[in-house]
Amino acid sequence: MPAEPRVLICGSMAFDTICVFPGRFAEHIVSGATHKISVSFLVEKMRREFGGCAGNIAYTLKLLGGAPVICAAIGDDGDEYRARMAKLGIGLDALRVIPGSFTANCHITTDLDDNQITSFHAGAMFHSQVNDVTEVDDIALGIVAPDGRDGMFKHARGFAAKKIPFIFDPGQAMPAFSGEEIVELIGMADYLSVNDYEAAMIAQRTGRAIESFAPKLRALIVTLGAQGSRVFVDGRAIDVPVVPASEVVDPTGCGDAFRAGLLYGIAHGWSVEKACKLGSLAGSVKIAERGGQNHAFSQSAIRARFADVWRERW
Repeated sequence: MPAEPRVLICGSMAFDTICVFPGRFAEHIVSGATHKISVSFLVEKMRREFGGCAGNIAYTLKLLGGAPVICAAIGDDGDEYRARMAKLGIGLDALRVIPGSFTANCHITTDLDDNQITSFHAGAMFHSQVNDVTEVDDIALGIVAPDGRDGMFKHARGFAAKKIPFIFDPGQAMPAFSGEEIVELIGMADYLSVNDYEAAMIAQRTGRAIESFAPKLRALIVTLGAQGSRVFVDGRAIDVPVVPASEVVDPTGCGDAFRAGLLYGIAHGWSVEKACKLGSLAGSVKIAERGGQNHAFSQSAIRARFADVWRERW
């Protein structure tokens, strides 16, 4: 039996601390005094999740039966995360510790009206360029997902230099790049994967319609939330519908689950349309659970579900 193709996942590793404030922020903010704001919210519920794009994508790709390898930077506090990934059998060839730093941390407090106050500390993430994708052996496919700006550029150039096909997924890192830089990064990639908002931002920053990038890519994938996704490939636009979820609990990490399905399909030589179908299915499973890494399924179960939903063999 041939070895599972190794997929190098370049992106962030982070801890997400989620708190719930049993009140409303607006009731504790004095109108007209926001220039000297000083408030404290007593939270009754708190949970800590493993997160970050690289961690989330690798987690779901492993569930699907893939062979993910993480390329990321963590801090001195990242031992628990490293141990978790190792226990799952995820490759850690390019997971580096940055001494004297914290692993990226996102702190989110939500009130009863679903308003959120978020603070993010990038920490080790901004040193992701210490890794070199050209030094990781036996990689069949890669992805450059949101991470430190310098790291994203270095990883894209490394994949291009070694002629390893990769997906460029700018995501939340989009504001870090100018229009010219976005064009340069897309020009090195084989696939571009964005959501509809990011597609509009690329168009605004580059002065080019998102579809104009498709002819020089193997495929352009635009996710459309509840409307599914649209694939631009071989001069055609193909719509892939969303898979209805059993329950809508938390959208956090759904995009990462979609990317995992996309990576699995491409790595196994599927059409991009079929790969997006798997991504849609993975996202529908994830949205029924809180956090980016709490969903679970067996490979036999997901294969059966794929055949049932899409009337297509895995």
